[in-house]
Amino acid sequence: MFHLTARDLTFILVGMLAAAVRRRDPDRTRERLLESGFAEIYSRGFQAASLDAIVERADVSKGALYHHFPGKHALGYAVLDEVIGGYTELRWLNPIREAADPLTAIAGTMREAFHSDYEHGCPLNNLSQEMSRMDEGFHQRIAALYRRWEGGVAAALARGQQRGLVDPAVNVHDAATFIVASIEGAYSLAKGRQDRAPLMACLAGITRFLESLRRG
Repeated sequence: MFHLTARDLTFILVGMLAAAVRRRDPDRTRERLLESGFAEIYSRGFQAASLDAIVERADVSKGALYHHFPGKHALGYAVLDEVIGGYTELRWLNPIREAADPLTAIAGTMREAFHSDYEHGCPLNNLSQEMSRMDEGFHQRIAALYRRWEGGVAAALARGQQRGLVDPAVNVHDAATFIVASIEGAYSLAKGRQDRAPLMACLAGITRFLESLRRG
């Protein structure tokens, strides 16, 4: 799906901190734990992630971690819901939500994302491959996030149909699933090969596909 850059992560966490300030809660412990939890899970995988490494990186005590999260799974769920979910909105959905031309906007999100780092793959796809069959809590959250992503793409294409830009015969839900599946497959291949070429090939192919949806 995407690589979460330091700038993107900072953007999300600053927003979370602003919300905390509005609640008159100056404690950043939870935000630091989410940040360090994401970094550890993204680099090592959930099962190999170390709570000791997470609390050390966050510069908090183990007791502080358990105050905010009952255990490792609870922290992992929060990382998925809040950090990876927030990134999905920031990177993939917000730019296409009110786009005048959704076909161009969808291709633009891919172009920007694919020029980020790819070596560790997509954090959502990584968790899906590792945990969906092992843990129902992860499975439900991952499936819901994929549905949200696909639904956002489908809604953008439907708005394009309403504006006369997208062929009315297009099944926007099938098209959205194809687009998201192509992005995720390209990230998996790029990670496995440690090569950006699959991402560039995906960008070229999906750009052509999007243009084929344009109303003549």
